Amino acid sequence: MDIHLLPHRARLLVAALCAVLLPLALSASASASSPPQPRTWRVAVGEETRSDAIQGMAFLPGTVWINQGDKILWTAKAGEIHTVSFLATGQPLSQPFDPTNLMQLLPQGSSHYDGVHYYNSGVMTDETTSGFPAHATYQLTFDVTGDFTYYCLVHGAMMKGLVHVRPAGTHYRFTQRQYNDQGAAQKAAVLRDGRRLWADTQKNATRHLVFVGADDGTAMVMRFVNDNATIRIGSSITFKNIGMAAPHTVTFGPEQPNIFAPYGDPANFTGQQLNSGILLPGSSFTVTFTKAGTYHYLCALHDYLGMSGTVKVEKG
Repeated sequence: MDIHLLPHRARLLVAALCAVLLPLALSASASASSPPQPRTWRVAVGEETRSDAIQGMAFLPGTVWINQGDKILWTAKAGEIHTVSFLATGQPLSQPFDPTNLMQLLPQGSSHYDGVHYYNSGVMTDETTSGFPAHATYQLTFDVTGDFTYYCLVHGAMMKGLVHVRPAGTHYRFTQRQYNDQGAAQKAAVLRDGRRLWADTQKNATRHLVFVGADDGTAMVMRFVNDNATIRIGSSITFKNIGMAAPHTVTFGPEQPNIFAPYGDPANFTGQQLNSGILLPGSSFTVTFTKAGTYHYLCALHDYLGMSGTVKVEKG
């Protein structure tokens, strides 16, 4: 059709439509030919109740599918310390966590993951009073395709995540909102498990047996169970760590610089400084109280989460 044969108003209309549609067509053509832009995906590290009493051992969501060139931003959502750690090819998972090992304690590797070398976030927590050189976020861009497992070095094989990296341009399996929904459901399940664990542990605690927290590979109870015991002079209390992952201490009085080493005399406690040293899962610490009084104690690793207790010693 020759536009010059159209009436004047019709020619104006055609010109206006061309002015509107031509840029849209060019834009659509450019979009179709340009590569997809990398995305940033968000994963939560840990979870907790509002009181900090129950802490979870999970990355939320635990599994993500991303594309080559995408980035993951991990954010600490709990006071308990965690790490995001990709082991090097052939590197064993070292346990227990060694806070004196700077390779575990501090960030390692660049911001671009190569699928071969060791990458570590360093200690992560959302609490500023943990006593560790910690931070709240960590991010990696994935430059290679493959399936990559990562761990929390503090909690070992019980806390791990998986990243599937596919070629750039692959259709995404889930949206971020769907991942958020998955994470919320997983968090609720973890915290339910923690509340059940706390209730079950309380059934077995006595005034002479105090449990130093509890954990089952999913959730952790960051409280002394039977944390207000009353006994008589000459009686003993056994503090027992029945967990699977978390270390603790039983510390009376001001903390000395080295909380990892025992000090004081647990066989004749009269109110002096006393420390169990690190109580690993399965270990216990017995204290005999030989003087009346009210004595406060704490876990030197988790006091910032509210893990403390009191023993009242009465005359016979």
